[in-house]
Amino acid sequence: MEISNQVIEIKTGFENMDINAVHQFLSKESYWAKGIPMETVSVALKNSFCIGLFKDKKQIGFARLVTDYTIFGYMAGVYILKEYRGEGLSKMMMKYIMELDFVQGLRRTLLATFDAHSLYHQFGFKSPENPERLMEIKRNNLYKYA
Repeated sequence: MEISNQVIEIKTGFENMDINAVHQFLSKESYWAKGIPMETVSVALKNSFCIGLFKDKKQIGFARLVTDYTIFGYMAGVYILKEYRGEGLSKMMMKYIMELDFVQGLRRTLLATFDAHSLYHQFGFKSPENPERLMEIKRNNLYKYA
């Protein structure tokens, strides 16, 4: 696929991801997983549907869907490296994911975001219909000392 005269390759599957690159971003640059251990990233990716964007064999974007492939999915770990933002790559990645047959068949797909609401709105995400029904257990700073 080509965007802004760049050839971007989309790969799926744990075995095609650059785990070191994903860990580097999540543990050092993300606001949601600072300090996350490599082993945790590896296990999480092995148990998710993974998608990566690559330019010249370098992984520049990532997302994963924690899913049972039939009813439910939770979008997590979505990023584009800073130097590649603003070129439509996150939209390209989201379009690819949202057009997958199994994703279109999911009854519910959730995600949490601090600052990308406008991106996700374009793909049908909205505030929960009944937020009072949703509950969570959240462990802040879980990786602080990792």
